[in-house]
Amino acid sequence: MAEKKTGHKIIALNKKARHDYFVDETYEAGIELFGTEVKSLREGRVNLKDSYCRIINGEIFAIGVHISPYEKGNIYNKDPMRVKKLLMHRKEINKLFGLISRDSYTLVPLSLYFSGSRVKMEVGLCRGKKLYDKRETDAKREAGREIERYSKNSLKYD
Repeated sequence: MAEKKTGHKIIALNKKARHDYFVDETYEAGIELFGTEVKSLREGRVNLKDSYCRIINGEIFAIGVHISPYEKGNIYNKDPMRVKKLLMHRKEINKLFGLISRDSYTLVPLSLYFSGSRVKMEVGLCRGKKLYDKRETDAKREAGREIERYSKNSLKYD
């Protein structure tokens, strides 16, 4: 597992979200979990791909987050695809609700990490990318790789 500069232990990243969306703002949210789910997270058995967040009755929920059942958990295991409640301040939830209801924004889980003993989720306020935006991003990334490759090769032969 990789360590962030802030000392958080990253459990999972949603790489597809950064490919499919422009991330305008990020928010940190706690996540309501059961014991066997936390044990499964410690093993890194989680998938954030195709997950999203919804605000329902003033509460925010993460939908589509797959936490694999803990192998030694027997009857205490929960449904891997159950809807997980996120914990945020009321003002933040109201602000996000206003933005996603009137603008073309969506809430997407970007990463899941341990902050001390607590599990936190980074939620991004995102706008969808068009196909040409994705191509442009890929072209920039490829150009950066080419420059890096060229600079490494030029250093070898000098």
